[in-house]
Amino acid sequence: MLPYQTLEEAVLGLGRNLTLAEKLWYNYSAEKSDFLLYCHNSLFMILVFSLVPLPCAFMELSQSNKMAKFKIQPKIITSFADMFKCYKHVMKMFIFVLGPLQFLSFPAVKWVGIRTSLPLPSLWEILSQLIVYFLIEDYASYWLHRLVLHSKWGYENIHYMHHEYTASFGFTAVYTHWGELLIFGIPTFLAPAMVPCHMITLYLWTSLRLVEAIDAHNGYEFPWNPTKYIPLYVGAEYHDYHHYVGGQSQSNFASVFSYCDFIYGTNKGYRLHKQVLGKVNP
Repeated sequence: MLPYQTLEEAVLGLGRNLTLAEKLWYNYSAEKSDFLLYCHNSLFMILVFSLVPLPCAFMELSQSNKMAKFKIQPKIITSFADMFKCYKHVMKMFIFVLGPLQFLSFPAVKWVGIRTSLPLPSLWEILSQLIVYFLIEDYASYWLHRLVLHSKWGYENIHYMHHEYTASFGFTAVYTHWGELLIFGIPTFLAPAMVPCHMITLYLWTSLRLVEAIDAHNGYEFPWNPTKYIPLYVGAEYHDYHHYVGGQSQSNFASVFSYCDFIYGTNKGYRLHKQVLGKVNP
């Protein structure tokens, strides 16, 4: 809850006029508790997961000939039943795992210094923090994915569910065992814990991370995807190979950027696969 009773008090407190964004944030958040504002995070994640996979899902269900050439594994057809199965499972996870986790993690959120107050962060501050978050999360996720989830015990007891589909689609992005959701929650929260931010930045961070996961699992490689201009970005084709190989995969563990796979030599299987297909020179 903001410490100002009126907009005039906020102006006096900041010593300047509020920006339009700050006025909107004040009007929305002034009488809401920090805990309630934090819980908005779950609502945004549900909204993102419900909407972002839909375009590729419609392409898959319509079996459009124009879009078929962009599908990574064209011989595998995903049914509506499979999509709805994944969606239902993830919604249950969001309610029964993410919901309680939001409640339990709130004291830690306050302790590390994630704030709801004015002033709002500048665009440069938001962008710089998001870049740092993606780098921290990507590095930590790489090692958790490789050492924990692809260990014999981790795969057989936890990660097997995420590999149920060898041709991924958008709704499989968070189709996981509840234990995996908790494991990958560690690097997701680690970044804001190391570099505390405003609550709005936290909303953007968790939403963009989920959008990226959906993009990497959507099963289509589009030449016009703007992520192609992001250096070392993983993308759908890169991550799809990890699912294509399945449980024995020792390749392409990266979640966002491919540099860890390159540095630690865990992209050799993928590079050989590309060479066999004639897509890169030997």
